[in-house]
Amino acid sequence: MLHLESKIEALLFWRNEPLSREYIAKAIGVGMDEIEIAITSLKGALANRGIVLVVHDDILTLGTSPHMSKIIENLAKEELARDLGKAGLETISMILYYGPLSRKEIDYFRGVNSQFIVRNLLIRGLIEKAEGKPSERSTYYQTSVALLGHLGITDIRDLPEYDAVRQELAEYRNRAAETVADGDSSLLAGEDYSQVKK
Repeated sequence: MLHLESKIEALLFWRNEPLSREYIAKAIGVGMDEIEIAITSLKGALANRGIVLVVHDDILTLGTSPHMSKIIENLAKEELARDLGKAGLETISMILYYGPLSRKEIDYFRGVNSQFIVRNLLIRGLIEKAEGKPSERSTYYQTSVALLGHLGITDIRDLPEYDAVRQELAEYRNRAAETVADGDSSLLAGEDYSQVKK
């Protein structure tokens, strides 16, 4: 049987976003006291590893060890030197026209996992984390002010065919929501898209 520490580590890795203690306890099916003990143990176990457990108030996430900062910095520079590519431009466009979006929504619209694209855009400062709905655990992403400045846009509505593109995205999502009968519909849950988000 897996140790509780391993379960917490696996959950944080799999979700790839900050999670609350309460969410972790519920997901794993243990009490808060057990979670607290496991957090302390996991922090100690990761002390000399390449990743660390970051704890801020009630939130936990995995991060890179400070000892790895030089390597990460060099890799980040290489990544920033590359072109965004089609996937990056596609993701930025969706967030520009229809953001804020959760990564689940981005994955859904694109039809593929967007974890690395989102990370790349965050590193470049082209998108930023946005506050999600209180009822949800997902991290949302929105256009950064730096990107708008780079594009020379003072109002997001000045984008070409802004209203038409938003309407088309909303209609696409609504059609998909109507066709989901079986399987995991969680990508479509939690929001009414009968009206375009303003």
